[in-house]
Amino acid sequence: MKVDVLLGLQWGDEGKGKVVDVLTPNYDVIARFQGGPNAGHTLEFDGIKHVLNTIPSGIFHSNKMNVVGNGVVIDPILFMKEVDALTGMKVPINERMVISRKAHLILPTHRLLDAASEQAKGKKKIGSTLKGIGPTYMDKTGRNGLRVGDIESTNFEERYNNLKEKHIQLLSQFDFEYDLIEMETEWMKSIERFKSFVLVDSEHLINAQKKEGKRILAEGAQGTLLDIDFGSYPFVTSSNTITAGACTGLGVAPNQIGEVYGIFKAYCTRVGSGPFPTELEDEVGERMRKAGHEFGATTGRPRRCGWIDLPALKYACMINGVTQLIMTKADVLSEFETIKACTGYKYKGEVIDFMPFDVVGEELVPVYDELEGWSEDLTGLRSIDDIPATLQSYIDYLERILETPITIVSVGPDRSQTLMRESTWATA
Repeated sequence: MKVDVLLGLQWGDEGKGKVVDVLTPNYDVIARFQGGPNAGHTLEFDGIKHVLNTIPSGIFHSNKMNVVGNGVVIDPILFMKEVDALTGMKVPINERMVISRKAHLILPTHRLLDAASEQAKGKKKIGSTLKGIGPTYMDKTGRNGLRVGDIESTNFEERYNNLKEKHIQLLSQFDFEYDLIEMETEWMKSIERFKSFVLVDSEHLINAQKKEGKRILAEGAQGTLLDIDFGSYPFVTSSNTITAGACTGLGVAPNQIGEVYGIFKAYCTRVGSGPFPTELEDEVGERMRKAGHEFGATTGRPRRCGWIDLPALKYACMINGVTQLIMTKADVLSEFETIKACTGYKYKGEVIDFMPFDVVGEELVPVYDELEGWSEDLTGLRSIDDIPATLQSYIDYLERILETPITIVSVGPDRSQTLMRESTWATA
């Protein structure tokens, strides 16, 4: 039994949490493989909206194992707030979730370093969520980090203090005021509570589950275009958000990857700074933002909106080895009589249909196809057979260009607003 992977193909916020929740009944194990509390996976059912930051999106289903993998970074304070919210809803967290000992801990000083660094950049900010993600991954690669398993060590406090002192020296280089005492007190209390959770060597657990024939779904955070290697560098996150990240973030061999579900919105959004070729900084973009309720689940920041970018999507499909596509927020485009799809860019005096190396320093002017939209309200649909012909044409158009079947179409935030589809692309 191979490990299936579900991840975002754009700049994050594609609707991964909802789709994982919908697919969870088909799996035994849901495992987060990278990122941290900068993620905001939104799930909605029974009229209640839930936002998960670190905890895997399968947590609401009984008899399922949820794994926080070694590639994840965890802030104990924010993690416990998430736990408390779920405990208040009678979700038995301890029975359904285990945490990798090799996952790294976000210290209070990591968050301070993140804020100080972003402040110092001024107008050149990269749009950090200020959760301490970047500094934590820097310590991980610099071989200085604290891992979850370290809390079981007798010299944990000493190791914590050594890393804290290093951070304080780094903070002295910034014109930045802070009060560490209150943050640190709450962090230490959260660490004590953290000890009540089941800590595991997740690479052994995942592979043992796989060997027993259990079905495993690896859940990614952020999106492909935010990948540290293949995203719009330097306006990216600090981890590998792509399929390869599931291998390193869970300890799964590359030849053990099965289906790769790639999620994308029917249009594009981005939070924070960085290139966005199809961005609409006009009334159309504002209409899209309002119709799609495009505000960050974690930060609350308004998302930048624009038309779908097909060269970027083709790139993401290639990098990830996507086998099935999932399109979300098709209902939002009911606002528009005509819709546009970027098929290429004007770049250095020529038109290209691929993402070039320098997407930051060079201007990419989008080249568009214009397509007929659909005015029908899709949110009440419960069968793919009932979608408008113009939406079917849009799906056919995307499949032809992306050369990958679209097997799920989402028409709203609720579990029930998910339309399963038998694609005809492969045999057409």
